[in-house]
Amino acid sequence: MKEKNNPVILVIDDSNTNVVLLEAILGGIGYSIDTAMSVKEAHQVMSKQMPDLILLDLLMPKVNGYDFLKEIKADEKTKDIPVLVISAVTEPENVKKTIGMGAVDYIKKPVDIQSLVDKVNTILKQ
Repeated sequence: MKEKNNPVILVIDDSNTNVVLLEAILGGIGYSIDTAMSVKEAHQVMSKQMPDLILLDLLMPKVNGYDFLKEIKADEKTKDIPVLVISAVTEPENVKKTIGMGAVDYIKKPVDIQSLVDKVNTILKQ
């Protein structure tokens, strides 16, 4: 079980490099990190423990980040979990689309580490 003062972040990205990087950065500043390399895996993780924040990549095989975002925002149990999109897709219309779908913010890859930490801390009010 998570401690009240140790929020859980679920990182969903099909790139192992990105997952390891995000896990090292955010785990290193005290967050508990769960990881998933696919939307299917994310559902398995969430069935055991709901995260306090989801970091979501958009471009993934099979089910993409857009579909996952739409799905969790439509579900009563998960609709209030903040989702921070982290993607190499940088066109303004994609940023606008994900915010419109319920994402709290959008970070472009390659990730600026300080910006990521600041946004995560703000979202989780640390």
